Amino acid sequence: MRLWIRNPLAILAENAGGGLVVEGSRIAELVPAGKQPSQPVDQIFDASRHVILPGLINTHHHFFQTLSRVHPQAYNKELFPWLVSLYPIWGRLNRDMFRVGARLALAELLLSGCTTAMDHNYMVFKGLEDATDIEVEEARRLGIRATVTRGSLSLSEKDGAIPPDHIVQDEDTILADSERVLQTFHDTSDGAMTQIALAPCAPFNVSRGVMKASVELAEKYDCRLHTHLAETEDEEDFCKATFGYRPIDWLEDCGWLQPRVWLAHGIHFTADDCTKLGRHGVGVCHCATSNAVLASGFCPTLELEAAGSPVGLGVDGSASNDGSNLMEEVRHALMVNRLGYKSADRVTHRDALRWATKGSARCLGRDDIGEIAVGKQADLAMFTLDEMRFSGNHDPIAALVHCGATRADRVMVAGEWRVIDGAIPGLDVPALIAEHSNAARIFD
Repeated sequence: MRLWIRNPLAILAENAGGGLVVEGSRIAELVPAGKQPSQPVDQIFDASRHVILPGLINTHHHFFQTLSRVHPQAYNKELFPWLVSLYPIWGRLNRDMFRVGARLALAELLLSGCTTAMDHNYMVFKGLEDATDIEVEEARRLGIRATVTRGSLSLSEKDGAIPPDHIVQDEDTILADSERVLQTFHDTSDGAMTQIALAPCAPFNVSRGVMKASVELAEKYDCRLHTHLAETEDEEDFCKATFGYRPIDWLEDCGWLQPRVWLAHGIHFTADDCTKLGRHGVGVCHCATSNAVLASGFCPTLELEAAGSPVGLGVDGSASNDGSNLMEEVRHALMVNRLGYKSADRVTHRDALRWATKGSARCLGRDDIGEIAVGKQADLAMFTLDEMRFSGNHDPIAALVHCGATRADRVMVAGEWRVIDGAIPGLDVPALIAEHSNAARIFD
């Protein structure tokens, strides 16, 4: 079936003023303004009210944290005291809570125009051994493309780290389950809907043994590697005291300076660090909102890109961002970077949109998503400008970012409509909110 998405109000693609043709799961043709498709089509969708973007791609999140938004024991704190407050709370997490937390996070992302979701889940302990399986199931249920990580914690309070003892696992258990989920779910084919990455949590709560063995598994199964790095100055102090290295040097010692790797946050890097990361092709997920809420600092996005590192965007956990809206994250990334660089022209709305699309795709190691081009997957986010906030705009694409778009009207994933008229077909939102809110009370 060939679908012509005709004559959009605006589209983030070259020479596509007349829209695009979707055939199966792929983009088959870009139609210039005033032209017709080169071959007959079976259906036409009138996009004259819509601004069309490539589907947004999230490269860092913690789905379960939707259950602990603005928790009074944690807000108004920086990262380490924030974690000290929340780890005991998160330790009450059970399987049903985890599932509904993931479902709500995925729905939020999809409604914001996100077509590829990523989750960094390290809450895998007794009763949650199948956490990765649950996230894959929930992503498939909503029809969203997903990179699900098998995260890990191996250092706890008894080792001088922050996590309570009961939520960590030993190295053998972590590595055995990492291999299991890779064998079960990881798809390396073009257009894959589900991929697995390995994601030890952070330098301050994972052993060197887990880090090094994860590299071996990644090479064996051709998957990506992910971790938090250089988020705070406290982290740097911990690494120096514990390992005798700065975080980036510890990463290098573990064999993680390589193109399979993308990092979350990446704030406290020197100019030499940026050069080193770029030389090795290491990606960085910029989490503008979370970095601001926790007062962690500014990610050197421009220096990283100039050095050769892919830069993507991520909403981070809903306990720090307090939301899971990737379109809002695009706007926040623009504002934070302009403030950080003290410049109104070094970072534009198109830069922020590039990070959320092409840049994020590169972080995930994918060349089949992230742009509107012939042969790419038909992942599209379509927004209307019918609200008062957009009235009077003179550039529809810029308006999405500057005027603050938050909700997509239509979202397509792999050629299938997954959001129609601002809603997910078949999803009972009031029931989901009720179930999720009830689950969150366990964290009271």
